[in-house]
Amino acid sequence: MTSYSLLLLLLLLTGCAAAGLESNRQPRAVHSGACQEHRTLHSRLDVVEQRVEDTVDKLEAELAALLDTIEAPRWRPLLDTNEKTKVDILQDPGQRDQS
Repeated sequence: MTSYSLLLLLLLLTGCAAAGLESNRQPRAVHSGACQEHRTLHSRLDVVEQRVEDTVDKLEAELAALLDTIEAPRWRPLLDTNEKTKVDILQDPGQRDQS
């Protein structure tokens, strides 16, 4: 093989490789659309995350208020000195009389 033939073969392989890379690429409009969809999805996820955080904050505040209410002096007679409840609200009513 002559150097001229090798040069032509090298150019042919380079052209095929470059054409192969270009054929896999998407048009700019399709690529931009996919990026926009990706950004939109992340924006929606950020909104959902913020709503979840707000809901958790509200639930924590409500739980704290409920615990404060339960520990109020009005409910203290239900507790004995060992901090055990005298009335177990989860206990079967028939068993309450026996204890």
